[in-house]
Amino acid sequence: MKAIFLIIAVITACFGCNSKNDSPAVKKESSAGKNGLASPDIQIKTALLAAPQEKKDNCTVLGYSPDKQLIVLKQGTNEMICLADNPDEPGFSVACYVKDLEPFMKRGRELRKQGISGQQLNDEREKEVNAGTLQMPKRPAALYVYSADEKDFEPATGEVKNGYLRYVIYIPYATAASTGLPEKPSAPGMPWIMDAGKSRAHIMINPEKTAK
Repeated sequence: MKAIFLIIAVITACFGCNSKNDSPAVKKESSAGKNGLASPDIQIKTALLAAPQEKKDNCTVLGYSPDKQLIVLKQGTNEMICLADNPDEPGFSVACYVKDLEPFMKRGRELRKQGISGQQLNDEREKEVNAGTLQMPKRPAALYVYSADEKDFEPATGEVKNGYLRYVIYIPYATAASTGLPEKPSAPGMPWIMDAGKSRAHIMINPEKTAK
């Protein structure tokens, strides 16, 4: 229990100091896909926007080949995997997550290729985790998501304006009772637990957006 709240405190503090993808509760704001594919260097640069500052240099980065297949663009040495923006999806969204989450994330990508999405996708992964054929982390596992409106992303240069960073901590089968967290936030930026009691249970931390 102490470890869980320590993770929350550290992540929240980092945001205060520094004030797909398959991330939960992320809504892209534009309705059309982007034209063209950013270069590998730009994909790496922008994918790392989601990574904690002290981990950026050593992350593995997954991105897209010219035929839009997901490949390793940069092999890292630490525990983090970053995912570049998908050129076929609307808006801009990159993510970085601890490698223990990769089986769960990879399975989500596979199911989407099969045309499975939404609740059906969640149900399928839940069934596989419960059957022991899909592994979830045995410890709390962090996911960071950096997103922006499509109009605020320039693929040619990698410039992103008005980006927003949010945090997720997966704790399989955690509940409001086991964590002391509510199942919905009652104040801006308040941590809360989503999908409580499920294998995909996770703590959501959505920092309050600052006025522009």
